[in-house]
Amino acid sequence: MKFKLALLAVKDIEVSKRFYENIFNQTVVMDLGWNVTMSGGFALQQNFGWLIGSSEESIIKKSNNMELYFEVDDFDDFINKLKNHVNVEYVHEEKIYEWKQRVIRIYDPDYHIIEIGEAMDSIARRYFKNGFSIEEIAKEIQHPVKVVSEWLS
Repeated sequence: MKFKLALLAVKDIEVSKRFYENIFNQTVVMDLGWNVTMSGGFALQQNFGWLIGSSEESIIKKSNNMELYFEVDDFDDFINKLKNHVNVEYVHEEKIYEWKQRVIRIYDPDYHIIEIGEAMDSIARRYFKNGFSIEEIAKEIQHPVKVVSEWLS
């Protein structure tokens, strides 16, 4: 057995496709009408209630119990891009975790949480350019020295 992909229940497949294409640079891998597979390894499904034999009213919106996670190398560039999309609802503004990663969370059009984090290897490279040793970087970003070394080699 192997895991294939995550599937998100959506109200309007076209609205959701545009959202993921425009903001996350996702492309459509397969379009079956009510079901669309995106390049990031997840699918969008319109009429999910019908698919599972339940009512559409039973599909819970804004449950805040899962998220899709994306990473970007240039976090500032992504934040600027996001500002051009005025209809985006934020779960929270930018925050920095103790492992030095900047993240932001937003809702997609159907209120699934999307987390966008600064890529950890980009953070390591930034620290390295600022004169930190591999050991110091590993301690700061709370990752193994071996992983940081691989990123910087």
